[in-house]
Amino acid sequence: MRTICLYFEIHQIIHLKRYRFFDIGTDHYYYDDFANETSINEVAERSYIPALSTLIDMAKNSGGYFKVALSVSGVALEQLEIHAPAVIDLLHQLNDTGCCEFLAEPYSHGLSSLANEECFIEEVKRMSAKIKQMFGKTPKVFRNSSLIYSDEIGAVVASMGFKGILTEGAKHVLGWKSPHYVYHCNQAPNLKVLLRDYKLSDDISLRFSNSEWSEYPLFADKYMSWIDSFPQEEQVINIFMELKALGLTQSLSSNILEFLKALPACAKERGITFSTPTEIVTKLKSVSPIDVSYPISWVDEERDTSCWLGNVMQREAFNKLYSVSERVHICNDRRIKQDWDYLQASNNFRFMTTKNNGMWLNRGIYDSPYDAFTNYMNILGDFINRVDSLYPEGIDDEELNSLLTTIKNQGEEIAELQDELEVFRKSSDIPVKVAEKKATKPKVSKTKDEKPKTDKKVAAKKKKVEK
Repeated sequence: MRTICLYFEIHQIIHLKRYRFFDIGTDHYYYDDFANETSINEVAERSYIPALSTLIDMAKNSGGYFKVALSVSGVALEQLEIHAPAVIDLLHQLNDTGCCEFLAEPYSHGLSSLANEECFIEEVKRMSAKIKQMFGKTPKVFRNSSLIYSDEIGAVVASMGFKGILTEGAKHVLGWKSPHYVYHCNQAPNLKVLLRDYKLSDDISLRFSNSEWSEYPLFADKYMSWIDSFPQEEQVINIFMELKALGLTQSLSSNILEFLKALPACAKERGITFSTPTEIVTKLKSVSPIDVSYPISWVDEERDTSCWLGNVMQREAFNKLYSVSERVHICNDRRIKQDWDYLQASNNFRFMTTKNNGMWLNRGIYDSPYDAFTNYMNILGDFINRVDSLYPEGIDDEELNSLLTTIKNQGEEIAELQDELEVFRKSSDIPVKVAEKKATKPKVSKTKDEKPKTDKKVAAKKKKVEK
């Protein structure tokens, strides 16, 4: 039976403020709070709130037939909790329907998977813990920032215990193959790979309201007929996009939400179901491995990482940022940790691109990619100075690695001792509190006619004193 895997991404840009060279060392706050609050409230009102409300209604009205998957970056959750708590409430309501799956991703929505394995693993684990805390479910499927994937990244993701990963059905990777099958990582056969059908996805997210498009206007019935026309052996249709496509990229006046609401009924008429990523990777077998030697993504026509690392400025900023990754990894300063998350966000490098992809790029406060590079490097200069003040640059790699090894060994030793203590507590039948016994002294009973017994020598000394 053919099934649709519908997935939406939620990520919010953290806007940096104008930061001059002379601010380095004097100003350690890098963000434009007004721009952050304004932008997230605008996205929430125009997109997130109406779109999530629609998804909730679809899940409730379909009796469990409709299913959807979401991934929310950690930095987006932080901003939503502060400025748009109504969106958090809607996410909880969607989760309560039982028709939504939350995926894991890097906490910062950054590029750590391309730079530092330890930082990448730490981010993913922190994001998984955040999802578990908020929604009560541990993610089993992973999606990287902008669907970045390679064979090496797949192997790392598999080592963390994930069952599946989402990525782009890039033409230069697939060749003659179809994205409508389940594949697996060639370095980790247990990790299933779901490939995005970029044409069907972009038909909704990019072309839906384009009156010059040959298929305009697009109706749900026509859209489902396209899916139904695929060969019967092609069973998985992966439609992935940003949630803000519903309301921002495609305005609400284009009836994009009405189109979405009609999809489950049109699918049911043709025997097409909806499934979550975990259901697909659990039930369906892989047809073959997929070979991805160089990282791919869902951005731009090239479907690679050139939009973030395509020019000298971007690579310089990227290398400079991750040059302190080991020191930040062992740091316990909360402000530095938070700044690290925000500075890693992929949009900081996207603003520096010099590519001409035919689409307008909103650079925010920046006049050009060179302006974005200068501002980011000024901020990065101050950030690195703060890191160096905690862990001086003079410390050599051997000393730093020794420190990291010591911390790791101590953590493992503490975990083992906690496990042993837990086993001892469970096996012990006598709930004795030794500390309380030591602290408690036996009471001496007294009566009116009876004096407490004392030592003979003390009594003799007392008599001499009385005489």
